[in-house]
Amino acid sequence: MRHRQFAAKLALVLRTLSMSGGRMASEMAVDKSVVSRWLNGRAQPSSLNLETLTAVVARRVPGFRGIDWERDLPGLAKRLGVDPAVVSAVEAKGLLLPTWDHLVEASRARGPAYEGFFRSTRPDPMHPYGYVHEHGLIRRDEAGLLRLNMGSADSMVEGWMLPINGQLFSIAVDLRSGGLLFGLFHGVGGFRVDVFDGLTLIPGADRGRSPTATPMLCERVGDLSGDRDADDRRFAELAALSPVASLQSVPEDIRRHLARDFGPLAHAAGGEWLLSMTLAMTLSRGPRYQPEAAVGDAPE
Repeated sequence: MRHRQFAAKLALVLRTLSMSGGRMASEMAVDKSVVSRWLNGRAQPSSLNLETLTAVVARRVPGFRGIDWERDLPGLAKRLGVDPAVVSAVEAKGLLLPTWDHLVEASRARGPAYEGFFRSTRPDPMHPYGYVHEHGLIRRDEAGLLRLNMGSADSMVEGWMLPINGQLFSIAVDLRSGGLLFGLFHGVGGFRVDVFDGLTLIPGADRGRSPTATPMLCERVGDLSGDRDADDRRFAELAALSPVASLQSVPEDIRRHLARDFGPLAHAAGGEWLLSMTLAMTLSRGPRYQPEAAVGDAPE
């Protein structure tokens, strides 16, 4: 088996058994870096390690044998008693990173706070002093990662939102051009995220597709219904809207937040040397505090 094929199969097994790579390493009495190398496709188990790995799995899946590793992913899923539909999520379309275990655990812990519908606001790279809106759907997939669907009438993007070390990283693909887009945002420590902001790096809209960095603000505009089909339809409606933002939809304080001077002249005047979104500037937050009505107050 090729390394990446085995990595996908091992990821499927661990996900099915609700085990981390570290836990598997502990039960196999090997260093966790060994299992990590298997998961990121850099190595495969030796015959002895594969025998030990199989024995660990067999304690949870009666009758599991070494030959079961030779099954294709849908066949392995069926052998594990899992719906083969989860296979594409476990493969994660190539997102098998060295920190896979950490990503899954962090997404499981922090993912629910970010699930929902969001509207982004960022400077328009094609029109000075203009802004654009896009709408996004963030929800966990079968592998436990936060998946992102985002777009407007002009574009459509799919990717991942990865909550790591108090920040939120985004890796996505523009389905129209095939270009990669990246984001780094301030995370929010709470049960619900209503606003998060940070910086994005995208191919520009000019002829040379120049690398372009801009600030971005994302605001919650709705919660998931629990019905995936209904949520997909809602996202399709939002993503069909024009990206052109009216001045009324971008308040003055948000415009100041997203369009700041930086560089040598700004720095000489006490401003920023680099484009950044510091903790002192961020608008990232959870729900605003709303005190409960006092006892005896009549509801309006």
